Amino acid sequence: MSDKLGASGQDKVKDQGSTPGKKKDKKPKGGKGGNPSGDCKGQQKTSDGSKSPRAKTEEKPTDVTNQTDPSKGQKPKGQQKTSNNGSQTDPNKPQKSKAELKAERRALQEQQRALKDQKKETGTSGSSKDTSSASVAKIEPKRVPDHLMADDVQAQKKMAKKLEKQKIPQRTKVQRQVRLFEHLHQYEREVSLTQSLSFRNSTIHPAIVRLGVQYAEGVICGSNARCLAMLVAFKQVIADYTTPAHKELSRDLEARIKPYISFLNQCRLMSVSMGNAIKYLKYNISCGTRDLSDNEAKQNLIESIDEYIKIKIILPAKAISTFVIEDKKIVDNDVIVVYACSSLVLRVLRTAHEHGIKFRVIVIDGRPRMEGKEMLRRLVRAGIKCSYMLINAVSYAMQEATKVFLGAHALLANGCVMSRVGSSQLALVAKSFNVSVLVCCETYKFCERGQTDSFVLNELGDPDDLVNIGNKTAYLSDWRDYNSLTLLNVVYDVTPPEFVSVVITELRLIPCTSVPVVLRMKHVETAET
Repeated sequence: MSDKLGASGQDKVKDQGSTPGKKKDKKPKGGKGGNPSGDCKGQQKTSDGSKSPRAKTEEKPTDVTNQTDPSKGQKPKGQQKTSNNGSQTDPNKPQKSKAELKAERRALQEQQRALKDQKKETGTSGSSKDTSSASVAKIEPKRVPDHLMADDVQAQKKMAKKLEKQKIPQRTKVQRQVRLFEHLHQYEREVSLTQSLSFRNSTIHPAIVRLGVQYAEGVICGSNARCLAMLVAFKQVIADYTTPAHKELSRDLEARIKPYISFLNQCRLMSVSMGNAIKYLKYNISCGTRDLSDNEAKQNLIESIDEYIKIKIILPAKAISTFVIEDKKIVDNDVIVVYACSSLVLRVLRTAHEHGIKFRVIVIDGRPRMEGKEMLRRLVRAGIKCSYMLINAVSYAMQEATKVFLGAHALLANGCVMSRVGSSQLALVAKSFNVSVLVCCETYKFCERGQTDSFVLNELGDPDDLVNIGNKTAYLSDWRDYNSLTLLNVVYDVTPPEFVSVVITELRLIPCTSVPVVLRMKHVETAET
């Protein structure tokens, strides 16, 4: 009897040494996949190799993350419960306790909240607490307007609905176009836009219709001339406007002008100078007509247009001419090369001739517009000695040239000069001959857009203009009958700032890279006023 009691006592001691915590956990479920890190003493006995069969079954490899670290103060009891639950599903992937899962969820929420706050700070420039600015930051602005994406089907459908709502005729799709320029609109004079207009029920002012036809036919060309004609037409629109009953002038007049702008865009793509003038006009309509009667508001708008013409177009041309004389950019015995016909360059040359400076001008011209002939006619009428040659002979002209004067359609934010096609070729040849290239441009032509080539955004003219070659036989009059032949008439090109020596503006002589500074100054002046 005593031998049996002694044997059973020894078995109990072995069981207690091999399975620590057995008295606490009555249900031994963690025999196979349990955590061996229960009590420090029990772990030492099992590692010493006790002869208990239960200890052999507990020596199977377990997950390292499930082991306890006594230095962290974790409770063995809680870990045993976690390992017991994990042994029911997968011994190698133990299930986590509720406290650990809750802690992980809380950490994930804090991480997501931190990322959201960071996006608000970077997207709204420090106004993350304002919900309205945060909602604006989520909406990304369009990089290209809908009326410029000719190859986007969805954008064209949206534009067609807009024109139909405004009762404005839409241009017919061109028959054939160069694939590289399919994203640009090609303006052709084959079908007139005014053919489908009903003047009796038309919502477009007759002055705008006349101006659009002159744009489409090329009667009015040049950035300054187009902008001046548009502003004069809008003066007529404002003078003939009457505010409807129960409506405000500031809101109704701005809504009335929108279809006019769409119609002019259908006739010909707006220039940068026209776009800046329209922004100025809309700003004055919305902000400059408050607390005024209709007659006073209309008179105020007309005066603001006259002031814009005087400050932005007339006085800058006078200042640029004065700076050229004062800084001695034209001196005696100079041979000046000009390209096509620029009203500002013509004004500069006339002013220099009136001051008694003796110089000679070489007019470079190119197809299809051949605008240099008009420039030559006006210079000869002013009494200036001139020569005339085409752009394919520009290398011969550069051998005796001392300076090159160019006009500009726009000056882009990255310093590139957008001008008539052929200007970049002329500047490139001048650079190779070490001849200075001076660009005359008003600051109201400065643009916030950046562009490095002539393919992304440009204007395509009528390809039939390339067919007409004067009095000679037009051999390409039936070019549309040949499927393998496509004509391309690009209107503008982009000149890199490396080819331009200086830009002459009404602010003074500046480099091309100063365009962002001038634009920033304009924004500050607008905000102050």
